[in-house]
Amino acid sequence: MKTAVQGNDNPRYRWVVLGASTLILAVTMGQLVNGLSVYFVPMGLSEGWGRGDIALINTSGLVGLALGSLVMGFAADRFGARPVAVLGIVATGLATVVASMASELWQFYALFFLAGALGGGALAAPLMALVGSWFTLGAGLAIGLASAGQALGQGGVPFSGAFMIEALGWRHAMMAQGLITIAMLLPVAIFLRDPPAPAGNVGLADETPSGLPNNLITGWIALAVVFCCTCMSVPLMHLVPLIQGKGFAAPEAGSVLFLMLMVAIAGRVAFGRLTDLIGAIPAYLTASAWQTLLVMGFVFIDRLGSFYLYAAIYGFGYAGVMTTVIVTTRNLTAPARRASSLGIVTAFAYLGHGLGGWQGGHLFDLTGDYQWSYANAAIAGVVNLIIVASLWLTINRRPTLKAA
Repeated sequence: MKTAVQGNDNPRYRWVVLGASTLILAVTMGQLVNGLSVYFVPMGLSEGWGRGDIALINTSGLVGLALGSLVMGFAADRFGARPVAVLGIVATGLATVVASMASELWQFYALFFLAGALGGGALAAPLMALVGSWFTLGAGLAIGLASAGQALGQGGVPFSGAFMIEALGWRHAMMAQGLITIAMLLPVAIFLRDPPAPAGNVGLADETPSGLPNNLITGWIALAVVFCCTCMSVPLMHLVPLIQGKGFAAPEAGSVLFLMLMVAIAGRVAFGRLTDLIGAIPAYLTASAWQTLLVMGFVFIDRLGSFYLYAAIYGFGYAGVMTTVIVTTRNLTAPARRASSLGIVTAFAYLGHGLGGWQGGHLFDLTGDYQWSYANAAIAGVVNLIIVASLWLTINRRPTLKAA
């Protein structure tokens, strides 16, 4: 992470950076991760496209986000967070506006890929790494707060989008989201700054706390999050259409997802604090087990009230996964390579998101039911638990371990 110029060394400014980063992540990640979920039904009715085809739009954006994260993490280390974030805001907003005028599926695939690569890739990992670098103490709680903002966006953007679609139609609603993104977030980006240089201008350490090679740690976590996010993405992308398939209206279905992600705000903060208390990997295993055990239950629910209750319980635990992944990466990788390592992990996380979202729609098209989509999510969650547990055992057998 590039250090700040002299004069930006006010430690209280870290709260300004946290607030700005949280708002930017809320709006942009809310659009890119699962904002398309409320567009499935109206786009299908309007254009005659299948769920799998529409889900692939979201997958294209997440693949772009994954590839963009690989580049933008290194760019943030070299050039600083602010210019990279400005690029991300403009790219996300413009691509969304242009997509609202597209008429062919390939155009949506290309535009969402660009929104992910140049937009989300420039924001997700660089801003999380920025927050982690400003907070040398209590990093877990700070990252949990930033992650909670993302959860707010992932609930608020689809929820508000459902009402905009009913009022404006899906094309005008999509255009409005893009314009709001640019107008709201560009002024906020001015407040982003890189952290001050360490005392004596000593460079950041290039060794991991455990003594394991940084590339090995990064790759191990990256492999785990592919399966973790495959599990996570199925309810995020397919809970709204699942509930609509039970006979409920879009605003009702969207309100269940909104509730789940509002509860997730508390879950992300709580699990961030938990990483400070028991360690990052044990907290990660706890959150992963929570979502793996509960994800399949959604398909057996038929009453709206039951959906609300179950979504709230699931949402609190699942929400801790992304917070604990970020803190685990921060705590276990070399400080000098934090943004680039987090960029790689974020890349594989969103590849998993894209894979899970696509397979959810594809298996629905094949079977006419969501049972296999959610079952596959649970299987992916089990694989993630095995990989993370093996990392934890490997690190804790090494006498040089400093933090986990």
